[in-house]
Amino acid sequence: MIEQIRKSWLRRKVESALQHGFQRAYGTVKVNPSKFLRQLQAVYGVPVTSYQGLYSVEINALDDLAERVIRGGMKIAAAEGAGLGLGGIMTIVPDLSFLAGITLRTIQKLSLVYGFEYSNDEEIAELWIAAASAAGVDISRDLLEKEVINKFVPRVIQRIAAQASKEVVEKWAGRLIPLASSIIGAGLNYYFVRAWGERARKHFRERHMQARSRMAADQAKVIRLPAASSV
Repeated sequence: MIEQIRKSWLRRKVESALQHGFQRAYGTVKVNPSKFLRQLQAVYGVPVTSYQGLYSVEINALDDLAERVIRGGMKIAAAEGAGLGLGGIMTIVPDLSFLAGITLRTIQKLSLVYGFEYSNDEEIAELWIAAASAAGVDISRDLLEKEVINKFVPRVIQRIAAQASKEVVEKWAGRLIPLASSIIGAGLNYYFVRAWGERARKHFRERHMQARSRMAADQAKVIRLPAASSV
């Protein structure tokens, strides 16, 4: 009975912290697409001048980039979890706030790797659909409000936080032990970002392949038009 009460309390704490963290990240933690494109060119050697050019890059190369992005997010999350984990349950709120920011930045980078920017409301909504997919949340009933971004995003964040709290509460119970919480925090953050990153990568990769198919079909139509007109 006491264990159930403790886990119920911890779940409410986790859900509240994640919701606050994602809301904060939504307003302040954003990857600059122009800067990230320059990073893709200079650091990773991707031969493109725009995100549209990524649709001409070998898909295996994009998958490798996505893996590197996820690994980078995992390492940052682990370091953050180890540091704040020293405080045990007392640091769970700031820890989850940072973790939400790291996770969202990782998802943003994955979006850009597969050629999807977020420069308008529709693209921002798609980014949060990917975040929901990474959290294992079905938001199909909320898609009608996608056009009203200021209503859509807070609702999605609430759903993500509620679902994520179920996913992590059993594992995060170990944070109640301060002496072990540094190691536990590092490991949990590491695998949290890996799991969410992999699910987000799958979401963006599927959308990318669908877009490639449409582009190939449109190009085939254009090639056929001159031949048809000459008959």
